[in-house]
Formats: sequence, structure tokens, C-alpha cells
Amino acid sequence: MALAQIHRLSYAYPGGSRALREAEAELDAGLTLITGPSGGGKSTLLRVLNGLVPHFHGGRWQGTARVAGLDVLATPTARLAREVGFVFQDPERQSVAGRVEQDVAFALENVGTPPREAARRVAEAMEVAGICHLRDRRLPTLSGGERQRVAIAGALALQPALLVLDEPTSQLDEQGADAVLACCADLARRGLAVVVSEHRVERLLPLATATLRVEQGAVARGAPAPATPLRRRHRAPPGATAWEVSALVAGLGRKPLIEISSLLGRRGELLVLEGPNGGGKTTLLRTLAGLVAPISGRVERAPGRVGYLPQDPAALLHRPTVAAEVAATLRLAGADASPGVVAEVLQGFGLAELGQRHPRDLSGGQRERAAMAAVLAVRPEIALLDEPTRGMDAASLQLLVDAVDGLLEAGTSVVIATHDRRLAAVADRVARVAGGGLSVVRG
Repeated sequence: MALAQIHRLSYAYPGGSRALREAEAELDAGLTLITGPSGGGKSTLLRVLNGLVPHFHGGRWQGTARVAGLDVLATPTARLAREVGFVFQDPERQSVAGRVEQDVAFALENVGTPPREAARRVAEAMEVAGICHLRDRRLPTLSGGERQRVAIAGALALQPALLVLDEPTSQLDEQGADAVLACCADLARRGLAVVVSEHRVERLLPLATATLRVEQGAVARGAPAPATPLRRRHRAPPGATAWEVSALVAGLGRKPLIEISSLLGRRGELLVLEGPNGGGKTTLLRTLAGLVAPISGRVERAPGRVGYLPQDPAALLHRPTVAAEVAATLRLAGADASPGVVAEVLQGFGLAELGQRHPRDLSGGQRERAAMAAVLAVRPEIALLDEPTRGMDAASLQLLVDAVDGLLEAGTSVVIATHDRRLAAVADRVARVAGGGLSVVRG
């Protein structure tokens, strides 16, 4: 019998259309890759496995789902969590303790595991996840890949029958992504059932023992659709300087992380920042946005609004609907916030059908686009986007490029920090942030 069985399952979030439609799936040992477009139902399917759907989200449910012999609908999430280890897209949102070892131990303490047994399990989980050397590190000092592996260790400590990872490499550099996927493959070889949802599938396809595609709520076996290159509109040459830094030293508090002798951005220009996790890309964006004061040096910006999209889109989304988020931005800027204008903004980001949905009920890619719509509803003079492509399929990524093109044509200076090579390929300039410095590698 399969470890997880889903039979004729239909589900709709409160106030929304069906996210799953007569879904059929069986999951067993090995590594199962889940693919499909943003909003197609992948995250919903994963949340069925640990009971967040329907116990946390509510909504309408028809059909059956069983995991490790447990009826999902009849079993509390606290019980399902012992059988299903879940690593979300945002590992920092699973962190509850200051140090790595404490964080890995938290779930065991929460279920009353005896201290000696808990210590043994924590040690084993950290060894399997390859993070023993991080035992005493504080979580804020870790890179994205390290945080992902800490989250994996925390899930493994409960000794689940099934490990589920939702877009685990979407904000990781190549080294971090390789480390996380190697860990997943090793766990599958040890006999654990591992389920991974991903859009960037090139590394995962050779490791997967089964592949499921989720589209329009239906589940079928099959390989992902081939990637298509991004399209760019023809643009005029960049214009006047929109921002400039010189002799810049920036970091966390008074601790230097990056030093830049000079760098500028022009109106109508797309600058992409690439480089390893922890290299300083986010620090540079936050310094350009004025959210972090430079340790030394000079940051100059042209007059006008600066739009900043952080790595975690949920940090911006607090209102009950996507439409309300966009309307709030328009009102704050003194712009027309009528329903027609809000609908036009939503249409531009492919969100026309999602305006009345709660942001928490969106897929990762949809939530990213909702945050972008809220930030960019009123055109800024400078737009700073930190890892905006996570959770995005090819169609959503094209919508992002189209939106950026619209900003550039209107004279906005756009800076994007990303690990996505597809975005770097369509940039006017590319700069690498690594080793405490910055170098322009193209443009």
C-alpha cells in the first residue's frame, strides 16, 4: 500500500474556486518531484499531506486523503505532523529559537520527547542534514542554504514517514541548492519518502524516482513542460542617473559586509545583482532603499518614490484581500484607488481572478506577484526587488519581465537581486556581489 493516497479529492479555499479537482495521487518511498504552473494546485496538494488543508485554511472538501494510514480529514494536524515533516518555501518562518541546535530540538520538546531521546534524535538529524558544524551558530548568521538544511533537520528529528519540501531551492545560490538537493537524494536512498515541489527542475529531474504534474487542480504523472526563453520589448537607451553610491561600506550594524567604490543606476535601466547567499545583495538593496544607513560613504537618489520588495512577500501582505493591498498602496500615494484602477493593476500582474482572495491562501508565486502589485501599483522612480522569482513558473516570470519593461519604459531604474539566470539574461547590466565587493560582469 502507498504511503500517501489521495482519491477523487476536490478542494476550494474559503471564497475561492476549486484548487484541486478530482485529484488522484499515490506517493511512496523515493523522491517524488511535483511540477506545474503557479496557482495550479501544487502547494495545496502538499498542504493536504500535513493537514493544513483543510484544518488550518478551512474551505470546501470532497474526497479522501490518507497519509501513513491516517485519514487526513479526521486527524488533527498535531498528529499528522509526526508522520509528515514539512519544510516551507520560507525556512525563516519555521525558525523559533536563537541557535541551530535549539531550533532543531524545538519540535521534539513540543511533543514531550524525553531529553535523552531528544538529544539523540537531534544529533542524528543534524548529521543527516550535514549541519553538525553549525550546531552553535545563531540562525540570523546563516545563509539561505544553511537555513534550509536546519529546517530539514528540524523536520527529520520527528522521524517522519514522509518529508515534504515546497520550493526548497527557489532563493538559493547554486552551491546552496546543490547541498539541499543532495540531502534530499540521500534521504530518499535511505528509504524515506521525499516529496519536492519545484519550478527549477533541471537539477531534480535526474534524482527523481517519480514525477507528478499538477495543473488546474488535476494531478497526473508526467514530465514538466520545457522551459521557454523570456521575451523582452525593445527599449530606448537608459537615461539620466537615478541613484549613485560612492566609497560605500554597508553591513549589519557596524559590521562591514560589502564595500563598493562606485556604482550607479540609470532611469530606464535594469541592473541585476547576482552572487552567493550571504554575499551582500540584500544589504545593498536595503541600503539603496534607505532602510539601512551606510557605515560610511555616500548614497544619492533622485527625488521620488522608492519601491522595495523584500525576499519575504508575506511581510508586506496584511490585508484580507489582494485587491485591498493594491488599493491601500494607491491611497497612500494619493492616487486613484477606485475599483477600476485596482482591477487594472491586478490585470497587469496576472491577478485578475485573485483580487478577492486572502494572500495567505495564494501559492508562493501568486503571493510574490501580489506583493509586487502592492509595491508597484504606483510607479516608483527606483524599484528594488529582492529574489522576486521564487515560486514563479515560466508564465509568471514572463509577467514579471513585462511589468519591469513597463516600468523601464516609464523611466524607472530597476534593480533586481536574484539567483535566476533567466532574469540575468535579459538585464541591461549584471553585477556580481561576492567576497565583500562588487564587480560588473556585463554591461
